[in-house]
Amino acid sequence: MTLRLKINAIVSLLTLLFVATMLALELRTMHASVQEEVIAANRVAVQLLNRTARLYATQGTPAMLLFLQGVGRVRSTDITLLDAQERLLYRSPPSAYKAGRDAPRWFAHLAAPPPMQLSIDFPDGKLIVRSNASRALLDVWDDSVLLTASALGLLLIVNAGVFWLVGRATRPFADIVAALDQLQSGRFDVTLRPLPGTEAAAIGTAFNRMVGMLRQHIETERRAVRAESRLSESRALGRWVDQRIEQERRLIARELHDELGQSVTAIRSMALSIAQRVQALDAQAGQAARLIATESARLYTAMHGMIPRLTPLVLDRFGLVAALEDLLERTRSSHEGVEIEAQLDLEPGRVALDADQALVLYRAAQEGITNALRHGQARRIALALRGDGPAIELTLTDDGRGPSGPDASRPAGAGHYGLRWLAERVESLGGALRLEAAMASGARLTVRLPAGAVQEP
Repeated sequence: MTLRLKINAIVSLLTLLFVATMLALELRTMHASVQEEVIAANRVAVQLLNRTARLYATQGTPAMLLFLQGVGRVRSTDITLLDAQERLLYRSPPSAYKAGRDAPRWFAHLAAPPPMQLSIDFPDGKLIVRSNASRALLDVWDDSVLLTASALGLLLIVNAGVFWLVGRATRPFADIVAALDQLQSGRFDVTLRPLPGTEAAAIGTAFNRMVGMLRQHIETERRAVRAESRLSESRALGRWVDQRIEQERRLIARELHDELGQSVTAIRSMALSIAQRVQALDAQAGQAARLIATESARLYTAMHGMIPRLTPLVLDRFGLVAALEDLLERTRSSHEGVEIEAQLDLEPGRVALDADQALVLYRAAQEGITNALRHGQARRIALALRGDGPAIELTLTDDGRGPSGPDASRPAGAGHYGLRWLAERVESLGGALRLEAAMASGARLTVRLPAGAVQEP
């Protein structure tokens, strides 16, 4: 049922209740009016006939009969004249008022007053006076029919007017529903024209404001999706660049170790051989050959120092634990005043660790040691590596100056690019990196990566 029909039904029901109440009150008033009229008419007729009977008592029944015939019909009263033998001599003629019509029985039963009858005796006869409310009831019935018809006509007119007015008032709702349908179909540029009426205008304004906010949210979502897509592409590109850089660094390190290292070693050997051969013949040439040998040895040492920084070749050959031990050993040799502790509890046969994860953990240890020595001025470093099947965790603790904040895994200021790069690499592998201040002093770097347990044969 539409709102228009609901309002019309409510108005119709209220109108019907009002009309029914008015008819009930009117019927009660008519009932009292009929009763009062009949009783008054009957009382007057009885008083008149009682006195007349006394006057005509000495003249006999014929005189009374002549009197009644002259009087004729008395309103709301039936008069019957009987002789001494109870024979009918006279009865009031039927009323000529609205002759041939009577009120319905059910209406007469509801509105008629209780019947009244009085008998007046005289020497040779008897008068019987009865109340007759048929004409008064017929008047009341006609008035009731007219009132009911007027009420029904008024009901129809009121309902028609209400139906038209409500239809006009709810006409803007069709525009609102159509706009909502268009919005549901995906048209977010729909707007409502200024609608007539206070409520409709408020709804239209709220709808237009909602559509505007919805467009803004959709545009924001689209921008967020585009930004997320670009960020994802940038991360993928960054991972690809990192992989390419690692491959190139590994290739350069292998070339330095295998090709250039052998060439430098050969140059040093040949220089030493030349120096021995020409020492007796030409001291200056021998000195030059020994200088070449010395520079070759220095170049070889510098080259071997560059290789671990480019890529840990020992990581590919002997695994993560050996690579970390090599890193710590080289750190001890280059920083004699620094105390380095290691606890590497990673069993190669119990934890599945791929090449990318191993490289990230090695880079984390390398970056942490570099920051502790260069920025933190640490004198004691502790490295721990633990693997328990579902995860592997590397912890590096130092006694230096510590980080600048409670969580410096992503510093906001300049620098710390190594940690930024490391954090992104760890997150790309599904892990987590955290840099925090140690309990006493210094910093604690924690890297946790997921790792699968190796299935036993």
